[in-house]
Amino acid sequence: TAAEEVREKLGSASRISKDRGKIYFEVPARSLPQVHRLRSVDNLFVVVQEFKDYQFKENKEDALKDLEDLVKKLPWTDPLQVWELNNSLKKKKTKRKKHNLQSPASRGKLSDGGEEGGADQNNTNDQEDCAQNPVAVEPTGGQDTENPQGVTSRNGVEEEDNEQSDVKAEVQASSESGSKAGEGHTGEGEAKVLRFRVTCNRAGDKHSFTSNEAARDFGGAVQEHFQWKADMTNFDVEVLLNIHNNEVVVGIALTEESLHRRNITHFGPTTLRSTLAYGMLRLCDPQPTDIIVDPMCGTGAIPIEGAAEWPCCYHIAGDNNPQAVKRAANNISSLLRKNESKDSSTALGVPLDVIQWDICRLPLRTGSVDIVVTDMPFGKRIGSKKKNWDLYPACLMEMGRICAPGTGRAVLLTQDKKCFAKALSRVGHIWRRAQTVWVNVGGLHAAVYLLRRTSEPAQDTRPFW
Repeated sequence: TAAEEVREKLGSASRISKDRGKIYFEVPARSLPQVHRLRSVDNLFVVVQEFKDYQFKENKEDALKDLEDLVKKLPWTDPLQVWELNNSLKKKKTKRKKHNLQSPASRGKLSDGGEEGGADQNNTNDQEDCAQNPVAVEPTGGQDTENPQGVTSRNGVEEEDNEQSDVKAEVQASSESGSKAGEGHTGEGEAKVLRFRVTCNRAGDKHSFTSNEAARDFGGAVQEHFQWKADMTNFDVEVLLNIHNNEVVVGIALTEESLHRRNITHFGPTTLRSTLAYGMLRLCDPQPTDIIVDPMCGTGAIPIEGAAEWPCCYHIAGDNNPQAVKRAANNISSLLRKNESKDSSTALGVPLDVIQWDICRLPLRTGSVDIVVTDMPFGKRIGSKKKNWDLYPACLMEMGRICAPGTGRAVLLTQDKKCFAKALSRVGHIWRRAQTVWVNVGGLHAAVYLLRRTSEPAQDTRPFW
């Protein structure tokens, strides 16, 4: 999904890495603001170098010494220039924000540009390094890494070694302070010494060292090489060291916090990532004038993402929990304020309503909806597996009733796959499964199902309808 979005919006081909959902692509440096507006990626980083078949020594001390020695050999200059460019974009935004405390207009533009969409991926294309930055995108859930927080963990090194010399790769928006990187090799000559941290993600069972040990020793060599100061929390530069079996990638982060938080200000117990919401919506290919319903909207992540990205559709959000409806309404209000701040003279509302209702008795006409997109209760934090055995078939029947026969479609996310499969077999006359996409949701192995509505008319047994 991320690769398709990059091709569509940036015109760049991507290399998809099986290493926990990253993609690598090259774009001209001038396209960096557009890269930050991607909707399907969590973090961005610029690739310093990538090694496809790195030979680790069996002895721990030797293996770590090799990683230390690697620092001096890496082509840091171009990636650090990309990092500086990324910082200058953020500085402009910050200035505009400060400047605009009275005028909300620029405040909105800023948040829309750099922080909103993003990729947590490494973008590494092996060809030209010139004005190109590879970008990588990462998946939304936590992966099999030794650092439980994954890429966002604040104390590791993530490194990228590409057999390409100077990929102008991607950047993750991790530098917070917006200070300059000097010449790319040293922070000297600047008003202040840069602070940095190294984040290491390691996967594989053949390494003699842990991710923390790799981050510590690689970080020590980075400190010595650049004369930067190590700081795990208040850092300017975040160096990323990704080790996946024999693949090593060193990168510099371009995003400070994951771009998936872009729309939500009021969080619930199971708030869906905006990046995953975008991917689900994209899967059902919304067309102008489509009516899109999320009958179990929670905090409203899916319909808010839909209204922002597909404004020519009409979005309806609903939930049976009054607290969830309230949170969704607050998040919609935040989106409206952001739209107003962009250009108050032409600020429009959003094509989105939120309603409290019962999923099994929706106040919608039979056959009146084009698309249903929702995050079903997993039965863990909300509901229970036992309740799902009754809820899922009832939901699918009611969704089938409101969806247009022959053209309606549904995209449903659940981790309770066994229960969903059984429910789907009971409503096979109205829903046909077209595609299944496996996703990692906070470490849970979940599935996104694309269903197509058959032409079978829905039976509504309720006498009052």
